[in-house]
Amino acid sequence: MENKKLSTRTLTGMALLTAVVVILQFLGAFVRFGPFSISLVLIPIVVGAALYGPWAGAWFGFVFGMVVLLSGDAGAFLVVSPIGTILTVLLKGSLAGLCAGAVYRALSRHDAKLFGGKDKKGVDLSVIVSAIVCPVVNTGVFLIGCVLFFLPTISEWAAGMGFESVGAYMIFGLVGGNFLFELLFNIILSPIIVRLIQIGRDRKTN
Repeated sequence: MENKKLSTRTLTGMALLTAVVVILQFLGAFVRFGPFSISLVLIPIVVGAALYGPWAGAWFGFVFGMVVLLSGDAGAFLVVSPIGTILTVLLKGSLAGLCAGAVYRALSRHDAKLFGGKDKKGVDLSVIVSAIVCPVVNTGVFLIGCVLFFLPTISEWAAGMGFESVGAYMIFGLVGGNFLFELLFNIILSPIIVRLIQIGRDRKTN
């Protein structure tokens, strides 16, 4: 009976976070730094990966990628290489969630805490590291995809924007502000949300 309750609770939680991922990505399409939208959705991906594991994180990241494709947010790349766009978008979200969950699982086994020791209340270091890993992987895979599938087009964009180096344009023009925004909000909000959910769970258990 306990396993059934746990399974139902997990499925319900994952369904709710999946809905949050979809909603935040659609809303995030209207928040832009530069030519691309801000991935506010990385926060529930980190939270879901921490609460439900690496494969759950991969699922949330996959949903994120699907919404990006369906919303038209990747339209500028789809016209250049549909297959390259689909692979890049789905892989970057899925791998970001998977890696965030794997890092959280590995570090949480050591009960790593900031501002408190083992079995004491504190900020969970494993969540903070996961919150860093998620946008790093998401942005890193995006940049790799740019090099593999879109480099000639991006070179034209760089020249049009006055950049002498396509690499500098990719770092500062395509991902610079977006990445810093995502990283900052992930580090601040993800540990708080995970902590609040864990407190709620503890109270229900008691």
